[in-house]
Amino acid sequence: MDHAADAQRTDLMTITRHALNEQGRHPESRGDFTILLSHIVLGCKFVASAVNKAGLAKLIGLAGETNVQGEEQKKLDVLSNEVFVKALVSSGRTCVLVSEENEAAIFVDAPLRGKYCVCFDPLDGSSNIDCGVSIGTIFGIYMIKDKDNATLEDVLQPGTNMIAAGYCMYGSSCTLVLSTGNGVNGFTLDPSLGEFILTHPNIKIPNKGKIYSVNEGNARNWDAPTAKYVERCKFPQDGSSPKSLRYIGRSVSVFQLFV
Repeated sequence: MDHAADAQRTDLMTITRHALNEQGRHPESRGDFTILLSHIVLGCKFVASAVNKAGLAKLIGLAGETNVQGEEQKKLDVLSNEVFVKALVSSGRTCVLVSEENEAAIFVDAPLRGKYCVCFDPLDGSSNIDCGVSIGTIFGIYMIKDKDNATLEDVLQPGTNMIAAGYCMYGSSCTLVLSTGNGVNGFTLDPSLGEFILTHPNIKIPNKGKIYSVNEGNARNWDAPTAKYVERCKFPQDGSSPKSLRYIGRSVSVFQLFV
């Protein structure tokens, strides 16, 4: 047994260590956000496991209901939503939850009420489950102004007020990308450890990319500037190579292409 190699693995930067390091930058912190993040991570692990076993567990198919977007809910949609709602409420750090799968916001009862609002899509791209295309969870976190008097206004804050945002992509590997306002970092789930490990530190979108992502089927509805931009992507006038089209139609998968 290579004991040196095993010891080295304990020095990995896990998402928990990363969160604790960030917490250390705020001496006034009581650890509430770190606890909330740990529950989000737990939810991602549960969903990742469910996605991997979806076919065997008969989770592929319709649940017979529609979500607030008018989309038919998949069984895995419903399960993922329940997982995250329970994980977030049980953290004792949330006050309001807004899910794409629920028609109304969920206001947490007083005994478990905290100071954060979490807006999330528990399973973006679920209509692609049968095809094996990457799907994912999207979340954003706001601070509630008054946890004893939370209203819908608290969840209608501008995006610039978010204290954290991220997504978790489930596919050939499980990747969680997170920003707490101090850069963007990517973590990959190590199945043998059950931990998200920092694999993509300080992610930055390049100033100029080589791909573009657009639904050409909507071309007739584009305004002139959009149509002109796409035309330049295909036929650049400066002699450069044309950009490659990559279209999946799901926010998590498309964003992953660009980062």
